[in-house]
Amino acid sequence: MTVTLRPAVVGDLMLVGALHQRSRVAAYSSILPPAALAEPSEAAMGSYWVERWAWEHDDHRMMVAERDGRLVGFSYLGPDDEGDPATGLLNAIHLDPDERGRGTGRKLMVDALDAMRSRGWSRAVLWVLRDNARARTFYERGGWTTTGQVRDEPVGPVVVPQLRYARSL
Repeated sequence: MTVTLRPAVVGDLMLVGALHQRSRVAAYSSILPPAALAEPSEAAMGSYWVERWAWEHDDHRMMVAERDGRLVGFSYLGPDDEGDPATGLLNAIHLDPDERGRGTGRKLMVDALDAMRSRGWSRAVLWVLRDNARARTFYERGGWTTTGQVRDEPVGPVVVPQLRYARSL
């Protein structure tokens, strides 16, 4: 029952999308109204990742986590969204809802931070929903601190405040 990490391949992306949608619903259901989580479908989220990967695979990195041959999580990282060449952006860590609390998210985070260091970045940043206490605690335990930056981003029909976190590498 060991979790292994490996780089994602194109054939993983539909499964990643389905997992991403299940993860969103589980993580955000106490924060957002059902209408905000009703869409996209798992298949539509998979198509989103297929398209995004086509555009970003040269400068982004997706790692998938597998337990007993089943995809249970992923991380996605790339250059800073604000253009700082010394900074990498942790775009996502998502887990299958049954995988939460089993150490897989931490394993994905440690791997992502190592990958950012190997790319020569000295700082890492991410965005998290302001009201997602579980995720905020997870990142804070991993050495991340808020920067004070806030942005509002749509999640379905709802605009949600997000906080920016950073940590040195």
